[in-house]
This record gives sequence, structure tokens and C-alpha cells, in this order.
Amino acid sequence: MRDTQNMSLTSTKSLAESEETTWTLPGAAVGFMAWLLALGIPFLIYGSNTLFFLLYTWPFFLALMPVAVLIGVALHSLLDSKLLYSLPVTVLTVMALFGLLFLWLMG
Repeated sequence: MRDTQNMSLTSTKSLAESEETTWTLPGAAVGFMAWLLALGIPFLIYGSNTLFFLLYTWPFFLALMPVAVLIGVALHSLLDSKLLYSLPVTVLTVMALFGLLFLWLMG
């Protein structure tokens, strides 16, 4: 028989397993809140006439909701999960998208 040593295996987690991404929920919330804010700005500027405009163009603005959420998640992760930095950048980006879509639809 060979002379063998007893080897004990410890359950150590690797760095990849223990690292969790925590930026998705705050980034998604920031993106959604930016979408709601950008949706409300035309009502402040044009008043109740915005409802007639949105009556026919609501699918375009609704399609920007998942885009705004993804922008919020992406910018929050790119800015190292710093909410104070990602919040204004996300709001400005989503407002720019809404403005471009609004101007494009108005001709």
C-alpha cells in the first residue's frame, strides 16, 4: 500500500460566485422614474392639449419605457452604482430621447 495523506477540502467560494450585482434594481427604478418625469413635462408645457397628441402617438412613448429602464440600469452600472451621479445623467438622457421623439412626431 502506498503511504497517502488525508486531504481535506474546504468549501471556499470563488470571487465570481460571491460577487452579486446590486445595480439593477436602483438603476431600473431611476430609469422608470425618469420616464415618468419625461412623460409629465409635455403636460406642463402644452397643458391638456398633450392628451390629444398622445392619443395617436402613445405606442411610441410607451416603447421608450423599457429603453429608459435599460438606460437607467446601464448608466447606474457604468457609474459604479453611485446614485447621485446616475440619477441626473439618466434623467437628462431620457428627457433628450423624449424630446427627440416629440420633435420628430411633430414634424
